[in-house]
Amino acid sequence: MKITFFGAAREVTGSNSMIEVGGQKFLVDCGLHQGSPEIEKRNSEPLGYDHKAIAAVFVTHAHLDHVGRLPLLTKNGFAGKIYATKPTVELAQLILDDALNVMTYNNRKLKTPILYAESDIASVMSMFVGVEYGEEIVIPAKAGILKSRELDSRLRGNDTSGEVVVKFHDAGHIFGSAFIEIAGEGKRIVFSGDVGNVEVPILRDTEKLPGGLDALICESTYGNRLHESVHERQEVIENMIREGIERGGVVMIPSFSLERTQELLYELNDLIDRKKKLPRVPIFLDSPLAIDAIKVYEKYPEYYDAEAAKYFKAGDDLFNFPGLTLTHLREESMKINHTPGCKIIIAGAGMMNGGRIVFHALRYLSDPKNTLLIIGYQSAGTLGRKIVDGQRFVDILGERVEVRCKVKMVGALSAHGDQDKLLDWIGGGATTPKKVYLNHGDPVASEALAKRITEDLGVKATVVNVGLEVRV
Repeated sequence: MKITFFGAAREVTGSNSMIEVGGQKFLVDCGLHQGSPEIEKRNSEPLGYDHKAIAAVFVTHAHLDHVGRLPLLTKNGFAGKIYATKPTVELAQLILDDALNVMTYNNRKLKTPILYAESDIASVMSMFVGVEYGEEIVIPAKAGILKSRELDSRLRGNDTSGEVVVKFHDAGHIFGSAFIEIAGEGKRIVFSGDVGNVEVPILRDTEKLPGGLDALICESTYGNRLHESVHERQEVIENMIREGIERGGVVMIPSFSLERTQELLYELNDLIDRKKKLPRVPIFLDSPLAIDAIKVYEKYPEYYDAEAAKYFKAGDDLFNFPGLTLTHLREESMKINHTPGCKIIIAGAGMMNGGRIVFHALRYLSDPKNTLLIIGYQSAGTLGRKIVDGQRFVDILGERVEVRCKVKMVGALSAHGDQDKLLDWIGGGATTPKKVYLNHGDPVASEALAKRITEDLGVKATVVNVGLEVRV
C-alpha cells in the first residue's frame, strides 16, 4: 500500500491524497486551495496524476477545500465513483454551485480564471454514491460492481488478493463528515479528514479511532492550540453579543456556511428563545449557501446528537426563531443597512475572503461601537487573518479601511478539535496507530502536534510534504 500527498501538506487547504492498493489508485478528497491570491493560483495547476487512472474517490466532507477540485477530475477524464455520506453528497452540490458563482463573479471583476462549468459539476454529481456510517464497501481487485458486506477478517492478516474494504466513520466535524478506514493487502489505515471539536451542538461526538491501524493520516489545523472550554463557548457568545448590544453597535459574525452557521443559530436560539439570556434584536442570516444548507440539515435528523434530536422531536425549529431574518436575495441583503440600531449580521465567507461579509465589513469595521466576532480558522492571506493578526488598516473592495471595531476570536466555536482533542482521539482507540502522518495544518501547528504525539503517545509522527510517498 502506497500513499502520496498532493495537497494540504504544510498548509490547511487543498486536501488531496492518493492511495495505491490492490493494483488500483484511489483518492481521498480533492479540494481547492484557499487563502491569498498566490495560494489560490495553485488551483489552476495540474493535479499531478493521471485522472483517468483513478478508480474511485472517497470524500470525507463537503467543505470546499475537500471537494472543490472534483469537477477538474471529471473534466479531465475521471470516470469512476465518488463515495460520501448522503448529507455530504447534497451539501457538495451546494458548495460546488456556490464556488462556480464566486469564480464567475471574480472573473468579471478581477479576471481570475473559472476552473470549471456547470456541466462539470453535473458530471461530479452523477458519480456520487451515498453511503451510511458503518457501511463497509468492498471493492474487488478488478473493476466491477461495488457491494457492501461484513469486513473480511483475512484483510487483517497478510491477504494480497487485491480486494479493498472502505468504511466511513462519524468525524463530528460538520454535518455528514467522516473519517475513512481503508483495508487492503493486509494493511489498515485511516484518513481523518477533519476531526471535530468536543461537544459540538447538533453533531454527535467523533467516533473512536479503530485499533490495529498500520497508519493514520491526521489533520493538524489546531495542533498547537487549545480552545476555550465547552462551558465557555456559550458564555463568550452571550457576553460578546450583550456587550455589542449595550454599546449600541452592530455585531458582525463572518461564518462558514456549513456547520458554523447552523451551530451558531442553534446557540442563539438557545440563548434568546429558550434561556432568555439575551434581548431580542434583529438578527440577519445573510448567506444564501447557509440558508440552502439548512434544508439538508432538516432532511437528515437521524444525524443529530441526542439533544438536538430531542428538540426536533418536540417540534422545535432548530434554525429559526423570532427576530431572525433570512436574506437569500441580494436585494434583501442590501435592506439590512436600513435597519436602524443594534443588529447581528451572520454572513459568509468565514475567512472574509469573499461573500457578503466583505460588504458589511466595509461599512462597519471602522466604527468603535461595532463588534467583529471571529469563530473559525483564518487562513494566511485572508482578510479575516489580517484582522485577527492586528492589522490596523485593511483593503476591502478597493478601499482602505481602518479597523476600529472590537475584534474577538472564539476558538471553542471552531469546527476543528484542538491539540488535546486530537491527542485524545489518536491515543483513544483499542491500540495506537503504528505510524502517524500529519497533514492539513500550517507547519508550526503540525510540528507542535508531531512533537506531542511522539512524546505523549510514543508513536512516530511525520509532517508530510507535497509529493511525499510513503509505503505502509
